[in-house]
Amino acid sequence: MDEPAPHDLLTVYLGDHLAGASAGRARLARAARAHAGTGTGRALAALHAEVVEDRRELLRWMRVLGVPRRRHLQVLATVAEALGTLKPNGRLVRRSPLRTVVELEGLLLGVEGKAAGWRSLQELADAGGPLGSRLDADRLDVLLDRAERQADVLERLRRNAVRDVLAG
Repeated sequence: MDEPAPHDLLTVYLGDHLAGASAGRARLARAARAHAGTGTGRALAALHAEVVEDRRELLRWMRVLGVPRRRHLQVLATVAEALGTLKPNGRLVRRSPLRTVVELEGLLLGVEGKAAGWRSLQELADAGGPLGSRLDADRLDVLLDRAERQADVLERLRRNAVRDVLAG
């Protein structure tokens, strides 16, 4: 059996990142609404706006590279994200205070995964070739810097939530 072509693998890789971006966008929107009117809510709303833009950037890179969208993965990721909010948390009606900590940890992992994706595209750009030559390494640097800043914000919010919820 032949090995998949690099472009086929890139299609899977970027499709998976797009599915994660779709789920992350939905999770951030939900978390921002849950914390509306607070400093955490404002920070999450600002991050949500950036994540929406980051997802657009990923779609743009996919077009530049000739990578098709696999819409079914985006739908599945968004549905899975929504189902994840249904897990038992010791509360029947209200939101558990622990949910904030867990959500922030999940968002942080997602942003770190996004940063890894931007670094992978940087590697592709550095390698050159027919695909890498289509990428703008300077723009990828900007996106990576933004992801690292987003991770810093989420880590600060996570630490604050841990202190508020678990340290009493």
